[in-house]
Amino acid sequence: MKVIFIKDLRGQGKRGDIKEVKDGYAKNFLIKNGYASQLTDSTLGKYNRECEHQKEQDEKMRKDATTLKQKLEKEELVFVVKTGKGDQVFGSISSKQIKEELDKKGYSIDRKQVEFDHTVSSLGYHDIKINLYKDIYAKLKVKLEK
Repeated sequence: MKVIFIKDLRGQGKRGDIKEVKDGYAKNFLIKNGYASQLTDSTLGKYNRECEHQKEQDEKMRKDATTLKQKLEKEELVFVVKTGKGDQVFGSISSKQIKEELDKKGYSIDRKQVEFDHTVSSLGYHDIKINLYKDIYAKLKVKLEK
């Protein structure tokens, strides 16, 4: 029996793979547990439509992320922090604080999207990476002042 995999199954196939398997294995395990469906013209057409829909969504998300990247790279966040002797900053700026500042400016960024190359714990300018989509990152300027 030929089946098309709906979900990834380690050691058997990935989503979208078409394989020939034994009838009993297909009916009693793959189809029953929702890993695959029997290959027919309708299931193949349905899979192709889903792939097209997924590609359209991916392109839309990439376009949105690119426009957001352009907007974010023009922004600059300024944080006023307490300092001690020798301009030593008490603590550091967290992803939560960056998220809150971006929320105030009208951006909806999750704090898990904020990535640090180093801790932001000294006065001056710092570049912060924000993961907007799979491989689209925005560089955000963060300034710490007394």
